[in-house]
Amino acid sequence: MKRPTAPRVPNGIRVCRRTVCAIGAAALLAPLLLTPMTDDDAPEQRLQYAFSDAAHDFHVPRSVLMGVSYVQTRWDAHPGSPSVAGGYGPMHLVDTSQFPAAPPSPSAQGGGALRPSAGAAGAPAEAPDGVLAGRSVRPADLQRAAKLTGAPAGRLRTDAEANVRGGAALLAATQRQLGKPLSGNPADWWEAVERFPGTPDITSAATYANDVFAVIRKGAHRTTAEGQDVSLPASPGVRAHTVRTEKPRHAKGTECPAEVSCDWLAAPYEEIDDEGNYGNHDLADRPRDQKIQYIVIHDTEAKLSSMFQTVQDPTEASWHYSIRSSDGHITQHVQTKDEAWHSGNQYVNARSIGIEHEGFLRQPGTWFTEQMYRSSARLVRYLAKKYEIPLDRQHVFGHDNVPSPTGDSIPDMHDDPGPFWDWRHYFDLLGAPLKPTAGPDSDIVTILPDYGTHTPKFTGCRSAGAPCAKHGSSAVRLYTRPDEKAPLIQDPGRHPDGGASTMDVDDLGSRASAGQTFAVAERRGDWTAIWYQGRKAWLENPKKDPTAVGAVGKMVTPKEGVDEIPVFGRALPEEEAYPEGVEEEPEAPLPYHFRAGQRYVAQGTIDSSFVPRSSFVDSPEPVVRGNETYYQIQFDNRIAYVRSSDVDVVGSAVTAGSTADTQDRSPDQ
Repeated sequence: MKRPTAPRVPNGIRVCRRTVCAIGAAALLAPLLLTPMTDDDAPEQRLQYAFSDAAHDFHVPRSVLMGVSYVQTRWDAHPGSPSVAGGYGPMHLVDTSQFPAAPPSPSAQGGGALRPSAGAAGAPAEAPDGVLAGRSVRPADLQRAAKLTGAPAGRLRTDAEANVRGGAALLAATQRQLGKPLSGNPADWWEAVERFPGTPDITSAATYANDVFAVIRKGAHRTTAEGQDVSLPASPGVRAHTVRTEKPRHAKGTECPAEVSCDWLAAPYEEIDDEGNYGNHDLADRPRDQKIQYIVIHDTEAKLSSMFQTVQDPTEASWHYSIRSSDGHITQHVQTKDEAWHSGNQYVNARSIGIEHEGFLRQPGTWFTEQMYRSSARLVRYLAKKYEIPLDRQHVFGHDNVPSPTGDSIPDMHDDPGPFWDWRHYFDLLGAPLKPTAGPDSDIVTILPDYGTHTPKFTGCRSAGAPCAKHGSSAVRLYTRPDEKAPLIQDPGRHPDGGASTMDVDDLGSRASAGQTFAVAERRGDWTAIWYQGRKAWLENPKKDPTAVGAVGKMVTPKEGVDEIPVFGRALPEEEAYPEGVEEEPEAPLPYHFRAGQRYVAQGTIDSSFVPRSSFVDSPEPVVRGNETYYQIQFDNRIAYVRSSDVDVVGSAVTAGSTADTQDRSPDQ
């Protein structure tokens, strides 16, 4: 496969060929390869070479060009498919001729007194305080990039190499507009980088530039969604010559990290009828009355403009924060001390903070933007530090990992953010990377597929039963036998009518997700069985390309002599703990089995509690606390709880072989 001939650039500089670039650009850019390769030899490196060629031709440091592209899209192209902001290709060039409208903002929906950050549609005509000045503060305009490179706009939408050249041309043009030379030193390009995404808010622009230079210093390597193998060598000595330190714009009442701007759009706490019903959240005094232990990641399954209307409706649900897809802008709705109604489980609501991300789980390439991931990670880091929440998958999890409070509500539990949310990348951004903590033969494993290359089949993204487009995934599919032709694990709670688990993108019944930890039940060749929902569940786990890695920890198993113990979706107090006048909340065990000989990873003890919040009051209701403690476990794709008094704790020092020896004590369901 031969690469199409690239157009000549306006200044007449010859388009660089690879065998020449590696030598001619040596003084300006560190070469990627000592031995040049042709497209025929390495078609999966076409994008790698495109960065080198474009950087040479437009006199932009390659590390700057690649760093900008990484923060824009992580080098993914999604040829011809725009993001929600109208961005195309690995440089996320925005076609303003097709997407002229600004993204929704709290002010546009009647909330928030401050002017929101501008988004993909560009800067206002004049630059008020807190806004970058300069002609180049506008989105990375695809139409302008086409004129600068001489390529048709349609080609920049569909051709990754042309798109990269357009990004390089825009960076060079901005550098000239700033009156700066086309320097070979990446540190001289900070202000041009700051302006690239078209974010006029000073704080957001500076944060973006800092992210780019952090990538330059650290380096990066990734296989893109299109199978391109791309590497950016680390340059730890690069320090930007200009770093803005303006105070971020935080609307009154918001709780946000220092490096981002944040708006406020209040969720109403008010009565909605004469019968005492109210909405849409509960007053609390957390963490004084109830420790905050979880952060729940949602996606909206609606556009943010619609969600802003929903959160202001007292008859609807609520959540603490919304994050915009186009640029990661944060809006807060409920104080973190108060309890939002977001997870479908009041026990989890009382102990958690809910964050909604604008997007649709069936369209990850369009909505799950890098800017949203990064903004979300900043917010979660801030909240985790403030409330001492561990940064792991047992405390930071999706709506699809929230347990059902009762058995009959299991089919109604939500499944967002779904199998295409990149948990591995997200935890890298959190500074708490998911990684092996034990050898490959350990008796505990962490689910950890390589997101870029792990592309299991799903259906239902466009229509029921229709195959989804191939895409990286955090989800690993589970089978009843070590054979990909075997039936999938069945979920009797999700399918109480006896229906079978499917490959539908919404069906969680036979999936485990990146970062979750499980006890090993058995190994056979390239297959590993884990204890999952009361039975052995098999996942394909070849040593050369593992989907699960070794981990250490503690496990729980039913006490000696006990055949089976109940599993709960809530850790409720014992009957004696309820004071007079407070009705006991029924335990309602889930319809699953935890039998003798089975083991599940214990994720710490949980105090039992219940908050009888069921009326409109002026101050928080008291918390009912029990003496009974529980262990949180990863029982299936959702967390669950078992009573401490029902289990024994087993250390992970037990060998995998010893674990397998216990299988005879229980049937292989």
